[in-house]
Amino acid sequence: MTSTLRRTLMALITSGICFSTWAAVTASLDKTQVALGERVRLVVINTGNGDKQPDTTALRQDFDILGTQRGSSVQITNGHMSSQTQFTVLLAPKHGGTIRIAPIQWGGEQSDALELTVSSGAAQAKSGTNTNTAESQITMSGTLDQKQPYVQSAVVLSLRLNVGVQMAQASLDMQGNSDVLVRQIGKDQQHTESRNGRDYQVIERKYLLIPQRSGAITLKGPVLQAQVQDETASGGDADIDSFFGNVFGQTMGRFARPMRTVHLQADPIEMNVQARPANADASNWLPAQKLTLEETWRPEQTALHVGEPLTRHLHLSAMGVTAGQLPDIASMMAVPDGIKKYPDQAKTDEGLQGETLRATRDQDIALIASAPGHYVLPAFHLVWWDTVNRTQHSIDLPERSLEILPATNASTGTGSNLAGAVPNATAATGTSGTSGTPFGNNSTSMGTNNFAGNASGFSKAQLMASTPWLWISAALAALWLGTLLLWWRAHRRVVSSTPAVDTKTSFASNSASTTVPASRSASAALAALQRACTANDPRLARQHILEWASAVWPKSPPRGLNSLAERLMDARYELPLQQLDRACYTADSPWNGAALAQAFSHPPKPGVDIKSKPLIPDLYD
Repeated sequence: MTSTLRRTLMALITSGICFSTWAAVTASLDKTQVALGERVRLVVINTGNGDKQPDTTALRQDFDILGTQRGSSVQITNGHMSSQTQFTVLLAPKHGGTIRIAPIQWGGEQSDALELTVSSGAAQAKSGTNTNTAESQITMSGTLDQKQPYVQSAVVLSLRLNVGVQMAQASLDMQGNSDVLVRQIGKDQQHTESRNGRDYQVIERKYLLIPQRSGAITLKGPVLQAQVQDETASGGDADIDSFFGNVFGQTMGRFARPMRTVHLQADPIEMNVQARPANADASNWLPAQKLTLEETWRPEQTALHVGEPLTRHLHLSAMGVTAGQLPDIASMMAVPDGIKKYPDQAKTDEGLQGETLRATRDQDIALIASAPGHYVLPAFHLVWWDTVNRTQHSIDLPERSLEILPATNASTGTGSNLAGAVPNATAATGTSGTSGTPFGNNSTSMGTNNFAGNASGFSKAQLMASTPWLWISAALAALWLGTLLLWWRAHRRVVSSTPAVDTKTSFASNSASTTVPASRSASAALAALQRACTANDPRLARQHILEWASAVWPKSPPRGLNSLAERLMDARYELPLQQLDRACYTADSPWNGAALAQAFSHPPKPGVDIKSKPLIPDLYD
């Protein structure tokens, strides 16, 4: 009886409920006007099939997605049952202006489009709104050391960050583009200031900007993202805790003050970049605010003997350029015939001097003469462009005369020592009768044949007594030959017991300890690269440039052109490599290999491990 009654009641209840089959997707914003750096909440509701996730891909173009939340509910009213699924997205606008949010696709339905007005940080400060938010207590400002820089010159951006709230997990990032290369220089400087009764932490950071083209250039400002304490957590919808309040709100409140994410972006950086002047030197473009070149000699005297090295030390210093832009003076320096130059590895450095970047290059060049005589080292001229006075200058090193004397006994071989030891004997052999030395007659009569003839008439005992040094020399020679024979036999055993090793594997494993094989392979790859650039063949150029990189870094070769650009960390190579990479995968326009050929006409030397460094470390690194 009881079970029958239950079935009857369930049937009555079920028959009285009407399920709503009408489905729709709606979207709304909790704010229609926000300041740049503030958050906005997008709520999407699906009253039909909400099993799948809504498509929010289009939002990433204009927003940073800080978090998402999903929930569902079922209601029965007057016998009608309805269900809905709510999807909430926490957004941070990436830029100012009016942003149109495209319709959200969800379960075969879509919402209406929305619009959001985002005011810049400057407009917010001017209007004086939102003074109690964390965003209003964080300001960013930047200044450039040059208002109108020249193309490929070094521009220093000084960024000042004033923080009036506590931050955690903070990061400050600034991205470059194809028009401007960007990297951080130096470390952050921090101090505290007090203004209007509030303490502010001041963080100063320097960025290096290198414009790659002339004309008006706009670069997105640095972006700060951090976690801050939410002072308005009890107010409801302004905090990250209320965003997830139905799940984590009370638990978070017991242990720690709720946190929320702030996302701030500084105003765009604008530059009016000047083109390379028509009257500038065509072979070498070196824009700098100041440039000096000094030389020192070791030894200082100009009279040397054949085989003795003369070291020329060159110190190049420039303001407003990077170390990678300083030219290789050793390759530009000419020497006369009869003198060879042996340049040492250059040592480069860069850092800030005041608000300007200063770069230095130091290099030793050994000069060795192969024959005596009078030599003149030509004068050296380095042309550069003065970006302050907007004119071209030339730094000149004067010519230098060298007197190379014949080799001394200490700097020559055994044959030279013997020839220099008996000069009079050689001269006397060609004369008859008189001699210039007390031993002239004896020296003349003691030729090789005469000595052999006289020795044949001596007994063995007389010969040993008269010439003991001959037997001592013979004994030493025999001992040396015996030692050589023992070494040869031991070496044969080692070679016979050692398994065969592939030549390529052996080269790869030994390339770290010696750079000779790598240099040969790198030279061949560079020659092939130049031919590919001349033929404007991007795919062949990519193949040969990666071959060169594998020869330079055999243990950890870059896997692609972008990886190679990060490894080199030099403005001369980055843009041509980016252009080559695009040309290999797109067919929009023909590729011109002139820029790449020019950049790799003086590549880094093989064997030098250039380690990539993170451009933007953490804010509180």
